[in-house]
Amino acid sequence: MAVRKKKTDGAAPEAPKKRVSAKTTAAPKAAAAAKAAPKKTTAKKPESPRNAAVDELQAVGADIVPSVTIEAEAAAIGNVERVASTDDAQLSEGGPILADAPPADASAADAPASEPAAQEPSSDDAVAPVVEPQRPDTLLSDWDLHLFNEGTHHGLWQKLGAHLVPGGVMFGVWAPNAERVSVVGDFNDWNPDANVLAPRALSGIWEGFIPDLGKGAHYKYHIVSRTNGYRVDKADPFGIHQETPPETASIVWDLDYDWNDAEWMESRRARNSYEAPVSIYEVHLGSWRRGPDDRVLSYRELAPLLADYVSEMGFTHVEFLPLAEHPFGGSWGYQVTSYFAPTSRFGDPDDFRAMVDCLHQRGIGVLVDWVPAHFPRDSWALARFDGTALFEHADPRQGEHPDWGTLVFNYGRHEVVNFLAASAQAWVEDFHIDGLRVDAVASMLYLDYSRKAGEWVPNEFGGRENLHAVAFLHRVNELVHGKYPGV
Repeated sequence: MAVRKKKTDGAAPEAPKKRVSAKTTAAPKAAAAAKAAPKKTTAKKPESPRNAAVDELQAVGADIVPSVTIEAEAAAIGNVERVASTDDAQLSEGGPILADAPPADASAADAPASEPAAQEPSSDDAVAPVVEPQRPDTLLSDWDLHLFNEGTHHGLWQKLGAHLVPGGVMFGVWAPNAERVSVVGDFNDWNPDANVLAPRALSGIWEGFIPDLGKGAHYKYHIVSRTNGYRVDKADPFGIHQETPPETASIVWDLDYDWNDAEWMESRRARNSYEAPVSIYEVHLGSWRRGPDDRVLSYRELAPLLADYVSEMGFTHVEFLPLAEHPFGGSWGYQVTSYFAPTSRFGDPDDFRAMVDCLHQRGIGVLVDWVPAHFPRDSWALARFDGTALFEHADPRQGEHPDWGTLVFNYGRHEVVNFLAASAQAWVEDFHIDGLRVDAVASMLYLDYSRKAGEWVPNEFGGRENLHAVAFLHRVNELVHGKYPGV
């Protein structure tokens, strides 16, 4: 169910009052004597707003704290401005997102400084205060940004996209040639001015937090490009749940699932070894089995039926034709628009996990076709994502596939390689997939694939081999085999 964000009038929230604690008196006589005696009050020197902000940022910020001085006055994340008063540094909604102060105790705060408010004596067993989880000001440290731009981040899908955090959702998207990026959705009436993101240094990443948002919210990124006034609403490249085609919005979801396939996962390495017998049943899930009146069955409905058939026929594994989200059913899944999201034609991501879980519990391995070779031109997806050829080559001799009318990934760009490698990891790690069958490899390896003389660009040595694609395939194999033994 979509979650709507309540509209506000844009006013900055009232600054939280400081909590004033009061000590109880030991006895009524001591209290009376203390009241009669003249009192001296010592004004406490207010803490520097700048120092407080610096301490806070360093406490929750980068995994590796920079050695340079952090200028607190310039810190900004999302749409937040720093508001400094003479007593303390306050934050208005949308800036560096620090922990909320506890609610003010009105009775204590209003008591005169010279006469602390009395409290009932506490018991020996003091009750610990409830500490609310802190929402992070960012999911990306400086080291994350460095690794991403270098193309070597091994947990990128856990940083970019939409992530549920305490109090709301953190959004992050790569759009280096954008002038402005905002999140639009059913929670803000698709208003591009409601939730504007902020750029993270020079990384090309835009990030921001939206409070009071939860699982099931529908959203897109509204991108205003620096190029030719290009404006467009894009689905989330890192989204793990998409609307069912022909609808195209992304859906906020989480990565939580209670797996019951521990026995399979522990024995997978032996089952998938080169010495083990393997017999694979290839399945196009949309046409394999239908319900009454040609009804499309869900992942959960198909799971036991498929497990029964595969077991009866003596297969050890199933291999699904691409199940990543794709707009055109006639492509059989080979023109992917969402590289992290199982298609919602058969259910949500948890339903897909339940199908894999069921097969594993029956002793059946699960392989999927994975398509990092090319992607369709749909304007709401990866094509010209920020108004430029971002994921694809700008030169059509390198960036367009003549046979399929699709676009070719730029394997020479670090961030694109990182995006695709993260996709491979996510299918293995989050969905317990046991192997990836890479599609259209020949079109990746050869620059002149299906091209006539003069229609392709040789590599740096004058050859036809796509050296960047070769390096990419090497890297994905090394990464997956290294991190997930048995896959």
